[in-house]
Amino acid sequence: MTERKPKLHSVRESTPSLQFRTIHGYRRAFRICGSGPAILLIHGIGDNSTTWHTVQTALAQRFTVIAPDLLGHGQSDKPRADYSVAAYANGMRDLLSVLDIDHVTVVGHSLGGGVAMQFAYQFPQLVDRLVLVGSGGVTKDVNVALRIASMPMGSEALALLRLPLVLPALQMAGRVGGALFGSTGVGRDLPDMLRVLNDLPEPTASSAFARTLRAVVDWRGQVVTMLDRCYLTESVPVQLVWGKKDSVIPVSHAHLAHSAMPGSKLEIFDGSGHFPFHDDPDRFVEIVERFIDSTQPAPYDQELLRDLLRAGISEKAITGPLDTRVAVLDAIGGDERSAT
Repeated sequence: MTERKPKLHSVRESTPSLQFRTIHGYRRAFRICGSGPAILLIHGIGDNSTTWHTVQTALAQRFTVIAPDLLGHGQSDKPRADYSVAAYANGMRDLLSVLDIDHVTVVGHSLGGGVAMQFAYQFPQLVDRLVLVGSGGVTKDVNVALRIASMPMGSEALALLRLPLVLPALQMAGRVGGALFGSTGVGRDLPDMLRVLNDLPEPTASSAFARTLRAVVDWRGQVVTMLDRCYLTESVPVQLVWGKKDSVIPVSHAHLAHSAMPGSKLEIFDGSGHFPFHDDPDRFVEIVERFIDSTQPAPYDQELLRDLLRAGISEKAITGPLDTRVAVLDAIGGDERSAT
């Protein structure tokens, strides 16, 4: 089977250019570069498309690479709107349609991984492959700071960032913490966490962040998980990439997703935290390119989808009671670089 060609034919520079489209009355920002088969890069909560800059430029040597600012993030509009993963998936569908792109390899990081999985669930005919990076939406466990931020007082805490000297004080504390705990997961992730916090003092940004977080997390952990539907990826090539020291989404989620998604590939970055594509962008690009080169685009087979839905599988059948499999994986860890 040959690689399907996108409708987008124009040759672009490999340096991402910031562009805008108005869809449903809201301005959507995205960075686009390169030419060839299309890759969609979806960032995490509170982040924006610039997080992908280094890997986007490298991937653009061979591919058309689109990195949007999700609604409520970056330079996209931040209305009082629906910030659920389903709404974000709709937004990705609409943007690709406006750009005349009808199929993509979807790469999602953190919240963006949850959006990528939801996108594949809602629009399987548009998805060639999935690359999930430190992805949210696998199972319920998540960093305690996000649980606290999702609570009613979380918005008030974010509002404190607008007070003079509060953000600089946090940044100073973060630099000290990074120096003290640099080799740990928290130390690895602190610089990026502070970078995300830097954009939140703006009122509409903090409001959008709170609405997005509460759509996917509460005090007990992640609300939306993919385990009850992951069997639907049976015909979709899936690459999982995780940092072994991820302090936001534990690496045990990578092993659980790998066992739950038939035929998936797993790559662990031993020294990385929640942003493995920042820690080793060359390796990340190599993994994505090798994954694309070694797999065929997912065929859209409505009959197969119907059969899978009829057979079904429950989340409990995968995790066992009280996510015992996650607890076991936490205990044994995972040293392998890759598995299939």
